[in-house]
Amino acid sequence: DPASYAELLAAMPDRRFYHDLRHRDALRKDGSSTRLRMYLYPERVKRLPPEQRRVWLPVARALCSKSLEDAFKRKFRAALEERFGKPVEQIGVYPIPILLRDQPGYRISVHSDVPTKAITVQFYLPADSSQRNIGTIFHEADQGPGAEKTTQMPFLPATGYAFPVSLTKSWHSAAQTTEADGERVTM
Repeated sequence: DPASYAELLAAMPDRRFYHDLRHRDALRKDGSSTRLRMYLYPERVKRLPPEQRRVWLPVARALCSKSLEDAFKRKFRAALEERFGKPVEQIGVYPIPILLRDQPGYRISVHSDVPTKAITVQFYLPADSSQRNIGTIFHEADQGPGAEKTTQMPFLPATGYAFPVSLTKSWHSAAQTTEADGERVTM
């Protein structure tokens, strides 16, 4: 609902609650990071000022809920069972909900995500459609012709994607952003 989305953006946690995400693609020449993160675990969100906490605590609880975990397991049942070799009900997963504020200069090269991840989910949080061109890019391979851009998600309000992580199929990247692109906010 547009009103809830606007409320979420208006209650964006202050930068003081974030810390650098130290990743080689995200580092500037001076060693600082272009990627700031704040974990959205309920116990962490409880540290926010009252108005931010009121808005973000239900989000944090939903992201850590068993019902959301079960929904993703149902959605990606076949891929998860193939990868892990057992019924999805026997696959132990846990959420790592993160609010990210990618600063101008952020980029990440073609990768499939770390083997410890079962599912990758990203929800876009732009204020409007002006950042449409900075969404995640999906590839058919990590090198050669398959690494050429195949599909780019539009970076639009209240949109996003999810996929089961595969070390041979889930290739994706993000092109380097500029000052004109502004901050890229996701969770």
